Amino acid sequence: MDEIQYQPTCDLKAIQARAEMYAQLRQFFAERDVMEVETPVLSQAGVTDVHLASVQALRHIGGRKQTHYLQTSPEFAMKRLLASGSGPIYQICKVFRDDEHGRKHNSEFTMLEWYRPSFTLKDLMFEVSDLLNVTIAHRFGEIRPTVLSYKHAFMDRLDLNPLQASLKNLKDTCHRVGLNLDLGEDRLGYMDLLFSHMVEPSLGFDTPVFLTDFPPEMASLAKTRIDEDGELVAARFELYIEGLELANAYDELIDAEVLRSRFEADNAERKKLGLHVMPLDEYLLAALPDMPECSGIALGIDRLLMVVTEKMKLEQVVTFPAERS
Repeated sequence: MDEIQYQPTCDLKAIQARAEMYAQLRQFFAERDVMEVETPVLSQAGVTDVHLASVQALRHIGGRKQTHYLQTSPEFAMKRLLASGSGPIYQICKVFRDDEHGRKHNSEFTMLEWYRPSFTLKDLMFEVSDLLNVTIAHRFGEIRPTVLSYKHAFMDRLDLNPLQASLKNLKDTCHRVGLNLDLGEDRLGYMDLLFSHMVEPSLGFDTPVFLTDFPPEMASLAKTRIDEDGELVAARFELYIEGLELANAYDELIDAEVLRSRFEADNAERKKLGLHVMPLDEYLLAALPDMPECSGIALGIDRLLMVVTEKMKLEQVVTFPAERS
């Protein structure tokens, strides 16, 4: 029998760095009067996003067995608090995404999520920059992130406008750069393949990058807007440092009818792909009409720790990844 390895996969310095970061984050938000909150990890409804798989759990309520879902994000419950008058809030919590494992992934990970009523995405970028100057200035000095649109990142690296590109354009570009996977008629799949292999790895090396204005099909729970070229885009940004995506922010959609239609379209696609059709979060949909205009962001704590400690693998900053939990 092989010897059981009970020790953590990270060293003591990484554990100490995590504790120090939590203290920094809590002080950061306390100074800005952003309240720390806690919401349930298990929910009756799960995320409908076709590219995310929720972890299911069986539990009994009143003696009746029910299927619930471990959160992929605390977003839905936090928005219910916002609609109830909480004001600005943040949460540090565990989230779960089934079968996501690798150098940058673990199916259980730690997320920092916060919401700012009345903040624009630009306001939120400034606040994220302030947070980075608290947590990683020792590596980079004073941080002033670059803002780059998704469209221009594609055009700079692949001479292709993804907002206008046809399925054939995307397939031909994949073949041109040696990405010869057959994704059928999945236009967004080809776009994501090009982004993950040809664009993302180059982002955020000179300075952190806020990547903005995603294709409207990637709006998820964000509003859409018209960009400077008159094209429809999703009002959201992602933060990249050294080719690593650390955070995802939205100008939050508060139209319940539009969000319901997006959820239903997701579930239709799930059914088409043979995936589990998810129950809709009716609590969230009921709360949206009372939710204030706001911007919100989710930031991966474990990935930020990779940057802080200059580690290349997630297992080097978490104690017990899935394989050893």
